[in-house]
Amino acid sequence: MGMKALANSLLLIKQKSTADLISEARRGYIGILWWVIEPVLYMSVFYLIFVVLFNRGGKDNVAFLLTGMVAWKWFVTSIPQCAGCISSNIGLIRQVYVPKVIFPGTVLLTSTIKFLIVFLLLVGFLMLTGKSPDVSWLSLPLLIFVQMLLMLALGSFLAAIIPFFPDLKLIVDNGMILLFFLSGVFFDVSSAPAKLKAWLSLNPMVGIIQSYRQVLLDASWPDWFFLATVCTLSLMLLALDWMLLRRYDRVYAKMV
Repeated sequence: MGMKALANSLLLIKQKSTADLISEARRGYIGILWWVIEPVLYMSVFYLIFVVLFNRGGKDNVAFLLTGMVAWKWFVTSIPQCAGCISSNIGLIRQVYVPKVIFPGTVLLTSTIKFLIVFLLLVGFLMLTGKSPDVSWLSLPLLIFVQMLLMLALGSFLAAIIPFFPDLKLIVDNGMILLFFLSGVFFDVSSAPAKLKAWLSLNPMVGIIQSYRQVLLDASWPDWFFLATVCTLSLMLLALDWMLLRRYDRVYAKMV
């Protein structure tokens, strides 16, 4: 991709994301407040289960849960939407040519904006409950970038192949439920049995959620080797995504 084509794609992503956010904000009476209310309601359900029903209260346990939930909510919001983003934009694809890469890019940008709002609320909550900013917090932008890169790689791959295998969308949607319980949102993976821990560690979201907790709750630096590994593998997958999206760029309109 030339620099001009890349700049045009980024501009299209920005413009479509802005249009989608404005449209979504105008859809309800309270507009953008839903971007905060919806994830808060989502987390409140699990808070009631985790704290009230299972009696796992205390500010440390609540902070542990919410930190994992915020990171997971961003992931589970982005991946299924990315998976179906080409198929769901078939009308636009058939009317005018647009680089297909803009569709997962748009999904990720809009979900990232919403995530950052909720993430700032999480940081405010942690500070109100006694967590003080630490020098390790400087790693948060990098940590957010690594998760975003991972989601872009996975989401673009799914977006590229699902028009050919539409049943995969159902597998992705239901697979998110399984991954939710295997990502360490509710428990500390480091305390799991060694054999189970080895299997769980294959899920990159386990390490990412642990990294957020290391930084925000323990005031320690994340595992740099893990972040570098995720970043490298994500870039490799993105290269494959790009080849697939270019190879089938003109084919999608005839298939979905």
